[in-house]
Amino acid sequence: MNTIQLRRAAAVAALTLSLTAAGGAWAQMPPQMPYDAERGVFTFAAGIEPSLPAVVAITTLGAGGGPSRGDDGPKEISGGSGVIIDAAGGVIITNHHVIDNGTAFRVDLLDGRSYRAELLGADRATDIAVLRISAPDLTQVHMAPAGTLRSGDLAFAVGYPLGLDQTLTMGVISGLGRSGLGDAVEDYIQTDAAVNAGNSGGPLLDSRGRLIGINTAILSGGGMGGGNDGIAFAVPINIMRFVTDQILATGEVVRGETGATVSSLTPRRAEDMGLELGRGAVVEDVIPGSPADRAGLRRGDIITALEDRVVSNGGTVQAMTGIAQPGATLEATYLRDGRSFETTLTVQRPNGPVIAMGGAGLSAHGARFADMDGGVVTRSVEAGSPAAQAGLTAGDVVTRAGNATVRSAADLERALSGARREITVTVTRGAETATATLPAA
Repeated sequence: MNTIQLRRAAAVAALTLSLTAAGGAWAQMPPQMPYDAERGVFTFAAGIEPSLPAVVAITTLGAGGGPSRGDDGPKEISGGSGVIIDAAGGVIITNHHVIDNGTAFRVDLLDGRSYRAELLGADRATDIAVLRISAPDLTQVHMAPAGTLRSGDLAFAVGYPLGLDQTLTMGVISGLGRSGLGDAVEDYIQTDAAVNAGNSGGPLLDSRGRLIGINTAILSGGGMGGGNDGIAFAVPINIMRFVTDQILATGEVVRGETGATVSSLTPRRAEDMGLELGRGAVVEDVIPGSPADRAGLRRGDIITALEDRVVSNGGTVQAMTGIAQPGATLEATYLRDGRSFETTLTVQRPNGPVIAMGGAGLSAHGARFADMDGGVVTRSVEAGSPAAQAGLTAGDVVTRAGNATVRSAADLERALSGARREITVTVTRGAETATATLPAA
């Protein structure tokens, strides 16, 4: 060792002895960060570099505006990143919003190769999409065990942001179980690793280069195009694998349910209900005979915890029930009339009617509808449900379903129950008119 290396080793040894004497968690830490003695630098390259060839750039082509390779060819409408999780099968994970509205997809590899990709399936509620390419000599990313992350762990975001070549940024895990960003299935990892436009769909890696999440969203204070402000979110691998496994097996995603339609408790809603808490999931309706009904839940109950985990909004409930195995039970805490109660919810796969008249109106495709003067109002829309994915929102007034005029919840129930294919529902939203396409009964 040269003089500089000897001094460094002595300093590390002295620090280690000091921390050991102090006791506590610090004493259990390794004596130094990963160190490249040949170059004389601290580095995580040895862990990260093997995963980089698995990170790809994705270009979505369609009929939208943008540059075109020819007068009649598909145009580039969006772009993002992705990660190869199965080299032999050519399976790539990205975000739903990266491939949305696309008719063709191009995947560019780190080594310069380019391939057309097949879309195997996508899930708007979790913002996950699965592509496949046929190519030799691919590299796949390794996955970290689910449920092992802690706030403070190092995290590395990899992707193709802002038109740049593959880019690596580093930060820490800032929080876990984040939700409340929208009407979706949300259980996000929060990180301060720099994530910008184009990073969407790319991997979030741990310090060993293992996949821990799929980068999906940022929070920005504004500015030039909404840049990174140190708050980014990633879909954790347990949700990613749940969605991916179903898409690969059947081409669609089916989530667990309990028979309770829930919505998010907002501060304004809490004030109207005379509550002093500002987050939770409001039970809007319960299907008779469902697991939620058997558990004793009623309309107006506020679910505050599942499995000792705080429920932030409806998305938290949907995320936890959605990836639970059939027959699994969840211990739930809820408020009713200012008192706290506990019950056990059994999760089932959808096997009952998706359209049913409940005690508080019509439940259909994850939305609850009720009669009002002159029509039918959408009372709530469950996060991640077909109704949410179709674009329905609470407050929409339904006026037509297919070719039928809707004047009551019974009219809407007949129209939806009789549909043997997708049906278009027309709603008024303030001064505007909108449509939403719901699946067949």
